[in-house]
Amino acid sequence: MSTSNSERKKVIVAVGGGIAAYKVCQLISTLFQSQVELRVILTNSAQKFITPLTVSTLSRHRAYTDDDFWQPIYSRPLHIELGEWADLMVIAPLTANTIAKLAYGIADNLLTNTVLASTCPILLAPAMNTDMWEQITVQRNWQQILTNPRFYAMQTAQGLLACDRTGAGRMAEPEEIEVWVKSLLHTQGKRDLRGKQVLISGGGTREYLDPVRFIGNPATGKMGLALAQAALHRGAEVTLVHCPSSWSVPLGVKGIPVISAAQMQEVMLEYFPIANIIIMSAAVADVKPRDYSAEKIPKSSLPESIPLAPVPDIIAHLGKIKQPHQLLIGFAAQTGDIVTPAQEKLQRKNLDVIVANPIDKSDSGFGCDHNQAVFLKTKGERLDISSCSKLQLAHYLFDFI
Repeated sequence: MSTSNSERKKVIVAVGGGIAAYKVCQLISTLFQSQVELRVILTNSAQKFITPLTVSTLSRHRAYTDDDFWQPIYSRPLHIELGEWADLMVIAPLTANTIAKLAYGIADNLLTNTVLASTCPILLAPAMNTDMWEQITVQRNWQQILTNPRFYAMQTAQGLLACDRTGAGRMAEPEEIEVWVKSLLHTQGKRDLRGKQVLISGGGTREYLDPVRFIGNPATGKMGLALAQAALHRGAEVTLVHCPSSWSVPLGVKGIPVISAAQMQEVMLEYFPIANIIIMSAAVADVKPRDYSAEKIPKSSLPESIPLAPVPDIIAHLGKIKQPHQLLIGFAAQTGDIVTPAQEKLQRKNLDVIVANPIDKSDSGFGCDHNQAVFLKTKGERLDISSCSKLQLAHYLFDFI
């Protein structure tokens, strides 16, 4: 479905001078495809790495440079126009030079003047050599910037840098920056979970019969991942207890991998006492093979029936020990009537909120990038959410609670 220009969110992508600038081209392309209206600012140094023609082609709008800034060809100053236009500004890669300018309010080019002329949230994605990033002066300037609530910081990643050094300073990947952008456009920069500890479980547990066979389910953990991203972007300290998955834990989230329901219960109980919000989005197995073989069972020796044993009911146990200051949220993946069994589970397991979502509809549930749901509270509040991305659903849930 197309979106009219008046409804499209407006984002400035400001590109600094670093080799990571080539990655920003992917970000610009994917944001445009997501119905975001874009304006791109290239510093003079950035143009050593990518060209105005490249970004203007990807953004479907001319690129702005310092040559435009100093030319009297606009009815109003360009930095004022851009600053007032934007819903969000992204600076990537953010260089040591621009960090210093932002820390001290220096405005000597189009990028820095636009920052000072704007009031929108600003997402920062730094990138530089490890030794540069770890310099006392750079870190001092970085911490100074972060005292300004307008600025949202992405952590640098560890990895192989263009200088052949392995260490901190690698820019966050375009996919992660894109998720941050979508979160900040939804929240408009609010940090309503600041100071909160959020504990999330995600994915499908596995109960092994032998080293290669297990009882499991199709859950991929994408919903748990989206919840962790949304909570992080809203200012929370996030712990994500996750089952085997194909994705990486986001920068800034504490990820704890588990496999079985017993392992998940152990970790959840360890972190539960300090958590303010607990979300059990994991698809936990109901049963496990009663007997486990440490060696692979030959196919010819597999039994015709496998004796089963129950696994811990993690959320029911958490509901019993929940304290008044804690919110406990569960998920109910259902077919057919999703509301009635969810309401029963909400009461029986002493939850504060339950998310009922269908797994028998196209583009919804296990493994999908989208989901739909009904949110229910114990006091009878209900909110129906139509099909949307799992990140959007996660934000709608935090809005609801």
